[in-house]
Amino acid sequence: MIVDCGVYREGHRSEGSQDFSDALEQARSAGGFVWIGLHEPTAEEFDLVAREFGLHPLAVEDALKAHQRPKLEVYDDSVFVVLKPVVYEPDSDTVSSGEIMIFLGDSFAVSVRHGRGAPLDAVRERLEREPELHREGATAVLYGVADAVVDHYLEVATELQTDLEELETEVFTPDAGGSRHTASRIYGFKRQILEFRRATVPLTAPMARLAGAGGSGSRVPFVGEGARPYFRDVHDHLTRVNESVEGLDRLVSDVLSAHLAQVGVQQNDDMRKISAWAAMAVVPTMIAGIYGMNFEHMPELHWTWSYPVVIALMAALEVVLFRTFKRRGWL
Repeated sequence: MIVDCGVYREGHRSEGSQDFSDALEQARSAGGFVWIGLHEPTAEEFDLVAREFGLHPLAVEDALKAHQRPKLEVYDDSVFVVLKPVVYEPDSDTVSSGEIMIFLGDSFAVSVRHGRGAPLDAVRERLEREPELHREGATAVLYGVADAVVDHYLEVATELQTDLEELETEVFTPDAGGSRHTASRIYGFKRQILEFRRATVPLTAPMARLAGAGGSGSRVPFVGEGARPYFRDVHDHLTRVNESVEGLDRLVSDVLSAHLAQVGVQQNDDMRKISAWAAMAVVPTMIAGIYGMNFEHMPELHWTWSYPVVIALMAALEVVLFRTFKRRGWL
């Protein structure tokens, strides 16, 4: 559905006309821009917007179907940018992502939101609170949304760092690192990092291009020279996020390796204990087996003290084996 239609000019916002052509003409005549906001629109709802602003059919298809990677595509009359905001769920310690598609053109910006985690209300308030951004025209919308999304990435990275520290404590706590629950937590955390990387890493190239990094940045239409410093700031923040994500990924791999090593050590310790008890059980079994073969001519069969001597011998050998294994740490 169409959530908002606002005309921004001279540092102020006014409600746009229900007729998008009139709203666009109103914005252009005043040297401003119009921002149309949609949330999971139907094909019929978006068709009107696409026709009024001349949006490319391929970009329209991507905006309707969603499930896109972060990217930047340039068409004849517009620029199409996909962002993936993320949401951290503290109750379940999980990361989920939504999508924001932005069409940027001559004096207009069209945003299409899918899922949760879209900070568009905060961006609208910022545009009203910081009128100097209006000098960049509709590019201010793209910058505001990208800045809000990337800043929230930093917050999510901090939350994940806290979760990883808790996971490390659990792994290296005695008698806790080898539990199946810990293994499932490590695997789940690895999946959260992967979900986070899908949102942050592909966005690096589009932000670098918008910031003017390299020769490709000059070919982005509707993004003036004055807007590039803003996007450079966003790109710097995104670089910090990606470094944090890479660090988290390496650390969780190290935690997994430490967990597997602890499991292996625990299994070896268990096998030593089993082997020690088995060795102790072999001695009386062997002696009892010999005297249980019922041969007629065996030494000491008719000796009165045979039974207590054999029992004492078994007990003595068991004590010797027990003390030997205990001293070596096998028991």
